[in-house]
Amino acid sequence: MRSWILSGADKKQAYLLIPARNRFFGILIERGRKMSMQQGTTSAIRGDARVVRGILLDLDGVVYVGGSALPGSLEAISRIRAAKLPLKFITDTTRRPRRRIVRDLAQLGLQVALEDVYTPAALAHDFLARRNLAPFLVVHPELREDFSGLRTDGEEAVVVGDAGEFFTYDLLNQAYRKILQGAVFLALAKNRNFLDHDGELSLDAGPFVAGLEFASGREATVLGKPAPTFFKLAVEGLRCAVEDVAMIGDDAEADVGGAMAAGLMGVLVQTGKYRPDQEAHLAEAAVDLLLN
Repeated sequence: MRSWILSGADKKQAYLLIPARNRFFGILIERGRKMSMQQGTTSAIRGDARVVRGILLDLDGVVYVGGSALPGSLEAISRIRAAKLPLKFITDTTRRPRRRIVRDLAQLGLQVALEDVYTPAALAHDFLARRNLAPFLVVHPELREDFSGLRTDGEEAVVVGDAGEFFTYDLLNQAYRKILQGAVFLALAKNRNFLDHDGELSLDAGPFVAGLEFASGREATVLGKPAPTFFKLAVEGLRCAVEDVAMIGDDAEADVGGAMAAGLMGVLVQTGKYRPDQEAHLAEAAVDLLLN
């Protein structure tokens, strides 16, 4: 089992975050001491600790699934905050606007500032505004509010997110034609799947982006995970060095693989969309502690 030791601000304590199936195990430990975990088992620690000075935490499948917080996740966040570790939330969710994400977290009992949540739509809005582009949106209707205030005519950019049941042939064909005619081609994310409310995996935006890429012969610019720019933008908000930041997520490819490619540490938790042996497809990351 992999785990990470997260340094407290005073360097005398650390927070040990241990990912396990459907649960976070969390304890505060003092340097040089072993302490029992909250479940009552004893941790056998070996190996050299790698200190983490900032954390990027995925939301769906890590903090919550559906409308419920995962057991132990809110307590883990509270302890990380108590240790005064810089913490930002980073999500590839492209069905809900950032305002609603923050509201939904508050309903779970987690208070988060809007600026502490990084979403592909927020990055896309800034991208479009800087380049004075008019978006043609292939997204869920609820996400449209995150694109308010942008121009509505002129040079276009096709923006593809997870439109869910609003993916239609007509909409995709319009997007395809605009891409052929030279419109900028943006993907909010390129994830293969996500854990749906029924507990099963469902298609995410990635397969639809790939279909448009295949048909048009053009490659989309990906703004969300696993794009390095997305991770580096969030790291800037932590004011930490890239190599000192751990990305914690349930997606081996987009969360962990993408973070590692961008120079961060990747922590794969066995919750949400995680399936056994997904980590076997990734290059081995440095591990702080190994627990029996």
